[in-house]
Amino acid sequence: MRKSRTEIAVTGVAAISSAGVGIEPLRETLRTGVSALRPVPVELAGGEGHLWGRAEAFKAAEFMTPLKARKFDRCSLFAVVAAGMALKDAGLDPAAFGSTRVGIVLGCGFGGIANSEEFLRRYLSNGCDGLVPMLFPNTVPNAPASNASIEHGLKGPNVTFVQRFCSAESAFQMACRFLEEDRADIMLTGGVDELDPFMIEAFRDIGQLRRFAAGFSEGAGILVLEKGDVARSRAARIRALAGDVRTVGRLLPGREKEGLDRIFNPAFNPRLVSLSGIAGEMESIVARLPDVPRLETGPLLGHSLAMGGLSLVALLATLSPGGSATHYAASPEGPYYGIDFTA
Repeated sequence: MRKSRTEIAVTGVAAISSAGVGIEPLRETLRTGVSALRPVPVELAGGEGHLWGRAEAFKAAEFMTPLKARKFDRCSLFAVVAAGMALKDAGLDPAAFGSTRVGIVLGCGFGGIANSEEFLRRYLSNGCDGLVPMLFPNTVPNAPASNASIEHGLKGPNVTFVQRFCSAESAFQMACRFLEEDRADIMLTGGVDELDPFMIEAFRDIGQLRRFAAGFSEGAGILVLEKGDVARSRAARIRALAGDVRTVGRLLPGREKEGLDRIFNPAFNPRLVSLSGIAGEMESIVARLPDVPRLETGPLLGHSLAMGGLSLVALLATLSPGGSATHYAASPEGPYYGIDFTA
């Protein structure tokens, strides 16, 4: 559990998803409730009835030159562009503010999976002669956060979490900790993932297309977190204040209630609840939720290992002034999270 005396403000958000690029397409999808998922080509899924959430509206050429875009994998493109959008939304110029006090912590699932597949396929097919050195830097999960930090001059802490469906929530918790420990004044955090046809074929072959890979998607959801006094000193617009972050690694057999007690805060009364990962599928969590509106982005935008970033952005984009909300996230084998916000 994280209980801190450090006031942490959310001053910027950005979203790239199957709904479109930016906050407004996301808001519209949430408002109408019309799913942004589209049919997966039959030749990939091996049959009909499968959906995926590709960010088809995202065009790298609208944000950078083709020459620059070529050096990034798709996941890094999402991270670089979304980070820039979030900084703009927060009214921040890292260089002018002091770039060593601005960092980034992202959750990431498969990272640059397309580049990884190509890099390994060339090696397995042709040996060392088939290796393409230019592809290698983008085969690691921390490439998106690293590329975003280079492009935007973020010289503070830089960490990537790969923790299945709670990757973004783990990143959020670490970002808060960096602020509390005075290792930074401003942190970008959230989640980013890409979706490649190769992944669908792999999910099909291991029989996961109708369970955890159902409606798989891609995109980025990034938040800008600041110390409250820093945000106020520069007259920033504060979207919300982050409250407690409660987490437990596993629900031990026979002690599930004790574990769930740790992620629920009976002293906090949210007016809105968001569910990410498999939280909405767990009866033990759903049964404890208050009788308030619930927000689930999965059925509308799709799932990914770092979709929690988009869920957090969607929650803050929906939260009314003066309102309160709690975000719950769960992964099949843990961890589990409860994160409070006050607008």
